Amino acid sequence: MSDLQQHATAAAQIKSRLSWKWPFKWRAKQFDLYIVKNFLGTFFFAILLLMAIVIMFDVNEKLDAVLTAPVSETIFKYFMNFLPFIVSQFSPLFTFISVIFFTSRLADRSEIIAMLSSGISFHRLTVPYIFSATVIAVLTYLLSAYVIPPANIARIEYTNKWVNNKEVLYGDNIQLQVKPGVMAYLARYDKVTGSGYRFSLEQFDGNTITSRLTAETVRYDSAGLWTLNNYTIRRFDGLKETKIGGAHIDTMLNVEPRDFLISHNDEQTLTSPQLREYILKQKDRGVANIKNFEIEYERRYAMTAAAFILTIIGLSLSSRKVRGGMGMNIGIGLLLSFSYILFMTVTSTFCVSGYTSARVAMWIPNIIYTFIAAFLYARASR
Repeated sequence: MSDLQQHATAAAQIKSRLSWKWPFKWRAKQFDLYIVKNFLGTFFFAILLLMAIVIMFDVNEKLDAVLTAPVSETIFKYFMNFLPFIVSQFSPLFTFISVIFFTSRLADRSEIIAMLSSGISFHRLTVPYIFSATVIAVLTYLLSAYVIPPANIARIEYTNKWVNNKEVLYGDNIQLQVKPGVMAYLARYDKVTGSGYRFSLEQFDGNTITSRLTAETVRYDSAGLWTLNNYTIRRFDGLKETKIGGAHIDTMLNVEPRDFLISHNDEQTLTSPQLREYILKQKDRGVANIKNFEIEYERRYAMTAAAFILTIIGLSLSSRKVRGGMGMNIGIGLLLSFSYILFMTVTSTFCVSGYTSARVAMWIPNIIYTFIAAFLYARASR
């Protein structure tokens, strides 16, 4: 056979292989689209049902407020901001339920068996599930980290005004570190009037006090300016002391009322970058009551990872036919998903009690359920 014939034969073989592979690739694309469409479609439909149920129960619970508050405030200030918050909170749960529901339906109609029999491996079957979980995880994180916190400001303001005011308006015996070596103290601060009483600011060089500023009253304005009334400044140089005073003085302190007046759910009003900055600043000041802020910061990342873990568990549980049908799979799925949420709630108390850090407390459920997912996936792929 001549060289020309050999080249022609090789070209024909290559063309034959390419023509054989193309239909397979095309079918794989349709298969991916089919899974993704079912996954995301079921997820968003479940979310819509959740919203309808939440609105019904929430209106019943807050009926007095709904009847008293203006309708525009109830709709646009509360429900338009409350529903996205609920979606982000229960996103992992409905991710799991969606996977269980539509995969059980595919298995019940023998579509999973048909896919596997056509040469698609169980690992390949997982790819569109992971892609869909990634879409949900990214959307959930963006909502919880950047979109929902500003919306929560309006929602919490509505509940404080019309439902139950949980805002902290005053504090007693406030002590915090302004910056390294500088300590501030307030006997009392009232947020309504913006006034504080018996203020002192002490500066240290190591263990030695170098100056002490005291004032009978202080006042804070929205521009971040503190006005000190009837103040006295003492400076110490060894045994020598100098003293000056006056009626009032304006000063800029690296302290805001929100640094020491921490209300319920304040952590939900900060974006993730703001949360991180706040936590680091409060730790430098020696503030102890920031556990809820640390838990919220870590929870946003842990809940994002939960979408992948629960997706794998849901696929592994529901990819095969069972005698009980879809009802059995959905029942198991609900049990596991609610146990996950309950477990995360329980472990968060470990952080509040000081037994673990917020990161460990929030990731304990993910670590345990990752092992469960790995075991179920290995069994289902056999």
